[in-house]
Order: sequence, then C-alpha cells, then structure tokens
Amino acid sequence: MQDKKYIFELPMKVRDYEVDVEGIVNNANYLHYLEHTRHEFCESAGLSFRRMHLDGIDPVLSRVEIDYKTPLTLGEHFVSKLNLRRRGPIFIFEQDIYKIDGTPVVMAKVSVACIENGRLSRGEVLAEAFKEYLD
Repeated sequence: MQDKKYIFELPMKVRDYEVDVEGIVNNANYLHYLEHTRHEFCESAGLSFRRMHLDGIDPVLSRVEIDYKTPLTLGEHFVSKLNLRRRGPIFIFEQDIYKIDGTPVVMAKVSVACIENGRLSRGEVLAEAFKEYLD
C-alpha cells in the first residue's frame, strides 16, 4: 500500500496524553490526526478554517469510514497521508496513516459537505481552491 501516491503528507508524533492505559493510542485520537491533516492540507491550499467560517463557509463531516490496522504507541513517529476526490457536492478525503517503516496504521475515507451561509452548497469555493488536486 506504500506504493500509493498521495497529494499531501504530514509527519506527526504520538504524545503522552493520546495513549490509554494499555499504552496504545486511543481509537478516538486517530480521528484527531485525520482532522489535523485535513486542516493542514486546506491551509496549504490557501483555505484556513477561521477565514472560511468568517466568510460563511463551513466544511462539515457527512461520513467517516475508518479501518484500524495496527496501533501506534507513545512517542512513535508516523505520517498521515491524504488524497482527494469529489463526488457531486461531496469532497472525499482518502486518508491513510503509516508508521515510519511503512506499516499501515489506519485507512480512512472521510466525506465532507460544504455549508455556505447556513445552507448546503455544492462547495464551489472548495472546488476552486482544490482544482489542482481534483481531476
């Protein structure tokens, strides 16, 4: 699976408060890693969540599918990777997390809809910002 090409990668490290009593990352923290990756990707494409919200644009989750493959442990370094495609008004982030040695940790598909001024939209502002990543 490491042969897969990605449009964005973010290295991270497991922090002490993210592990449970078993010494492994609590399952909910993987959602934080995925979200942080999406936010950093958006920022790299020129879209900050603060600015979007002030402009009346709010990307919101509509669905998350996640497969847990192998756990991360305290202090472990990993990389969160992302691809993007669009299906109608929905932006689908294909996100995978790998240990540094390439071992798959999490494989996820995150669907995002766009709310503009309180109403569901086609997300053309996002589509414009992401045009170089969408086919």
